[in-house]
Amino acid sequence: MKIILPKKEKTNVKVVILYTISIITCIIAIIITGLSIYYGSDELDRLVTIGGSSSTKSDEQYQLLINNFDNIFQNKLEEYTTDVDIKKIDEGQEIVYTYYTKDESKKNNYDININIPYINIDNNAIATYNEEIKKTYEEKAISTLQTENKNIIYTLQYEATIENDILSLIIKTNLKEGINAQRVIIQTFNFDLKNNKEITLEEVINLKQLNVQDVQNKIEKEITIAYKKVEDLRSLGYEIFERDPKNEKYNIENSKEFFIKDGNIYIIYAYGNKNITSEMDLVII
Repeated sequence: MKIILPKKEKTNVKVVILYTISIITCIIAIIITGLSIYYGSDELDRLVTIGGSSSTKSDEQYQLLINNFDNIFQNKLEEYTTDVDIKKIDEGQEIVYTYYTKDESKKNNYDININIPYINIDNNAIATYNEEIKKTYEEKAISTLQTENKNIIYTLQYEATIENDILSLIIKTNLKEGINAQRVIIQTFNFDLKNNKEITLEEVINLKQLNVQDVQNKIEKEITIAYKKVEDLRSLGYEIFERDPKNEKYNIENSKEFFIKDGNIYIIYAYGNKNITSEMDLVII
């Protein structure tokens, strides 16, 4: 008897490719899920993005960072690691510490609660920072304590980090004098410990291997969103600080106030720095 075997069916290449992609996708998903459980979602997000900076934050994650901004101020230098040999001025103190503190209230005169930082590094540029901090904040504290019947509210907090050998210090001041509106003032200092020099926002962006134009686009997008919200409130009769998304102050080269924490770059536009307002815009990269 002649046996006729069934012909071998031709392999469908497209089906094989689709199955292969599906299998690989499932494997990657399983790995990511396992890593997320082991490290935690926030830490994983930092590990899998370039330079430790998340460019893929969900809207929820981004909004959480925005909402928690006021909570980052702990009046201290966060724990850090660095291989740079830092020459301190005072070996008994941390690299950044509180050198002047005052918590005092006098009815109808003032209510003051401040913690002024000092950068404990023997360096000419750092010396200039410290002199500026002293002149700006300590002198304001002394004059406040001498006032009468002006109802001044003056608070100051700071936070400092060292990440990728960059020292980042941010100082936040709340100031209300008499019947004037409250001002929120933000000042930052960013110093490259390895190269002993001040570091700019653009240099940090390049260091983290991020695309400068992408960051600029992100800034423009967030400021435009803020502008539209302001215009909506203005149409309802509210007095809101006016923004102009096309203003050159939003260009990266003009964005001087930024802070680095947990791999994120906080770019701050505090309008109270030059105006009597508490409004500010925050862009996180």
